Amino acid sequence: MAGRQVEMGMRAPAKERWQDKLRRAGRAAGEILYGMTVFGWVRDVQRQQAEVERFFVLVTFGDIVGLPILPPYYTMRLLPYVIPMLSRWKRGLLRERDLTDLAEFIEGVD
Repeated sequence: MAGRQVEMGMRAPAKERWQDKLRRAGRAAGEILYGMTVFGWVRDVQRQQAEVERFFVLVTFGDIVGLPILPPYYTMRLLPYVIPMLSRWKRGLLRERDLTDLAEFIEGVD
């Protein structure tokens, strides 16, 4: 009886290890499939979202960098929603660009 309990006790961890390896292999296969299919689309959507966000902040708070477009009343009404992204926006707008940043705008370059 004691031998049987030890034998069953040995099988349970081995079974859990096997299930863990199978789970990790499934997760890795899912990540590979994700990378092969939609990863590029997700990056493009994130870039477009960042561009739209930068444009929105430029239109509403352009007077910070010398480009006033909207009257200050509307700008002040939107201020609480834009404060969290304002410093990141200024850094992104005023940072130095190089040729690799412009490559995405050239048609045919991937």
